[in-house]
Amino acid sequence: MIQKIPMTARGYADLEAELKRLKSVERPAVIKALSEAREHGDLSENAEYHAARERQSFVEGRVMELEDKLSRAEVIDVSKLGGDQVKFGATVTLADEETDEESTYQIVGPDESDVNNGRLSITSPLARALIGKRVGDSVEVTTPSGSKSYEVITVVFE
Repeated sequence: MIQKIPMTARGYADLEAELKRLKSVERPAVIKALSEAREHGDLSENAEYHAARERQSFVEGRVMELEDKLSRAEVIDVSKLGGDQVKFGATVTLADEETDEESTYQIVGPDESDVNNGRLSITSPLARALIGKRVGDSVEVTTPSGSKSYEVITVVFE
């Protein structure tokens, strides 16, 4: 059975854009670099050629990886979700129960997570602990720096 990858529409579009850039910009640039490096003669001691081959390998590997992920993507339209329970796509505001410091995260697929921009992977310990919780619920998460307790302040789908 093919394992689907949950993704927001934005995450899917970002991966598609990266794939398009790799195919239309990076791939031709690598091919040009390879042909220029070949013109410099002996390939066994040609650093430019080896660097271009390495870049080509990376680009082709990433293209294959993106095509696989996009083919298995299960795009979830967050705007059609609702309710007061935390689930994939929810934007959740939490308050640290010790410091009262608030933080807001959207729960997204693993390939679109970016904690610094408030996008938390569904596979992360915090997101897994939040799934199914409601406003007012407390959640305890074990982090590398120890155990942390949070209170769910808001749950929004946008």
